[in-house]
Amino acid sequence: MRTVKVKNIELGTGIPKIAIPIVGRNLQDLQREIAVLKGLSADLVEWRADFFDALDKEDEVIHAASVIRRLLPDLPILFTFRTAKEGGIKEISSVHYAALNNRLIRSGLVDLVDVELCSGETTVRTLVETAHQFGVGVIMSNHEFHRTPSEKTMIKRLCEMQDRGADISKIAVMPKTSADVLTLLKVTNLMKTTYADRPFITMSMSGKGVISRLTGELFGSALTFGSAEKASAPGQISAEQLAEMLAFFHEQLGQ
Repeated sequence: MRTVKVKNIELGTGIPKIAIPIVGRNLQDLQREIAVLKGLSADLVEWRADFFDALDKEDEVIHAASVIRRLLPDLPILFTFRTAKEGGIKEISSVHYAALNNRLIRSGLVDLVDVELCSGETTVRTLVETAHQFGVGVIMSNHEFHRTPSEKTMIKRLCEMQDRGADISKIAVMPKTSADVLTLLKVTNLMKTTYADRPFITMSMSGKGVISRLTGELFGSALTFGSAEKASAPGQISAEQLAEMLAFFHEQLGQ
């Protein structure tokens, strides 16, 4: 499996890297969140732009991105607009989704962009091609907030992301039972041992699935998400707790 290097981190090897989402509704909120996360164990920052109030004003979005970049010059920045159908807080048209991501890719202000697998074949292809043209990595994602799909379905989606040019593939699902969590972990292990040729991210959400956020080094998930203040998804724990537990699992795996 090849790894993916973004600034000073290498995804796909060693302890899973920690991404901290910032979810401010305005620039002041974002600046306050950044001040907090500077003291935390962050390897990467995800800007969840669907929380941003001025999303319909692209110049304000670009200005916010420039401020984030200035305040975090060394950390990789992932730009994510999470659509409502995949758990985000607002919906935009497919045309606006494509245009917004395209603008951020071309801005030179972000290192990675999240492209939802289900955003349409043309949109996915165009954004992947543009991102790679401008040296931006692609995390291609799929989210199920109401169920855990079958093992076969999850593997198919993750492999499809690879086929469509994702640098990193990601799936997040909602468990209803402990068996659902085991299914997600089995998929993760099968990707590591059989199907993945590049880094991938998996997680089972909510309290039931929290174990999946901690055991990536064993099963193969390359990145996990921890909160600085406000969680951006169910079951997300604080970045500091996450760092401590990842270190503990790493130590145990070395024995």
